Amino acid sequence: MSHVPGSKVSGSKVSDNRSFFANRFIRSILLSAVFLQFGIWVRNFAILLFVTEQTDKDPVAISLISVAEYAPIFIFSFIGGALADRWKPKRTMVLCDLLSAASVFVVLLALIYGGWQAIFFATLVSSILSQFSQPAGMKLFKLHVPESQIQMGMSMYQTIQAVFMILGPMLGTLVFFNFGIQAAVVMMGICFLLSGAVLTTLPQDRKTPLAQPARLSQDIKLGLRYVTSNKVFLYMGSFFLAAGLALGLINPLGVFVVTEHLGLTAEHLQWLTALNGVGMILGGIFVMALSKRMSPRTMLLVGFTFSSVAVAVIGSTGSMGLALVAQFFSGLLVPFIHIACQTMVMTHAEEAFVGRVSGILNPLFTGGMVLTMSLVGVLKANLPLTGLYWIAAGLFLIGAIGVMPLLRYKASTRVAASAAGFHS
Repeated sequence: MSHVPGSKVSGSKVSDNRSFFANRFIRSILLSAVFLQFGIWVRNFAILLFVTEQTDKDPVAISLISVAEYAPIFIFSFIGGALADRWKPKRTMVLCDLLSAASVFVVLLALIYGGWQAIFFATLVSSILSQFSQPAGMKLFKLHVPESQIQMGMSMYQTIQAVFMILGPMLGTLVFFNFGIQAAVVMMGICFLLSGAVLTTLPQDRKTPLAQPARLSQDIKLGLRYVTSNKVFLYMGSFFLAAGLALGLINPLGVFVVTEHLGLTAEHLQWLTALNGVGMILGGIFVMALSKRMSPRTMLLVGFTFSSVAVAVIGSTGSMGLALVAQFFSGLLVPFIHIACQTMVMTHAEEAFVGRVSGILNPLFTGGMVLTMSLVGVLKANLPLTGLYWIAAGLFLIGAIGVMPLLRYKASTRVAASAAGFHS
């Protein structure tokens, strides 16, 4: 029998895909993500519309929603990461979902008795608990997914998020206008409970000897030393920050591209947003398909370099067609950056430090985004729109430069301080 060239590789790929979807952890974590994303988007838009209605579009009240969503990232992210490294990850995630559901039903009682301001509490508590749940989830990925499949797993997770970026606003709006805020709150609670129920099917947490430092502060110091002594994480910090600054700068400016450069009404922004979301979905699928052929470093370089080009085109063109194409490619490249970053955290961080590494790097991205978002008004009043987009393009280019030193490291290299220095 003659040998068919490439059949072994193809068979191996099919086998890898089968083993990936046969992984109980993968199935459970992705189903949990579907429930969580549904609950989060219903929460985001139902609360936004409710507060807008209750306060007659008071900008201060509306801005408090963002404060409740983003402030916990800075206050609790690193603490949550350090505790995720101490606590059992499965139990942490299940408990966070249950507490989120409980807080939502407390808010429901407040709404029934007239205290509508308690709605901010739902966003605040959910955001705080996510700072403990997310690093615990990354730790579980590290424990239960083979390293060769981590990038594929993160790609699927990113694709779910991208799908809900398109469907979520519509779902939240439909729920609020058809059923009201109380029904929306009940739906949030049910989604959190379903997520927690799915997570109970995960493999049991491992029993580990109690060899932890006596104080949380010691854990935090060890985490900081671990990150600052690791060149890979230092480079990653630079492009996490660059990406956050760039995205925070351009996200609020889309409406000005439509109205000033393209000469259209603000309603046309929905087409740019929709194409960006479609691009993100396809980007997640592409990353999944390329996960065996392209290293995370190469993905980062591609993502940052071509994002720079796409952003520069969006901010410079007066053609609707070209703007739509550039917006699509901008969305397409987001998963290349996001998934590659998360994959590198999980593959380069030792198991005992995954939570703390995530807790340090993620706030750099969020902090950069919030900083430039807060400055957009002042910058827009003093700089031309094209100039702002070129600044964002330059930041993406800085991100690409930050990736380049990592290309010399082999995929299997772990640039981490010795175990003796951090586990003693």
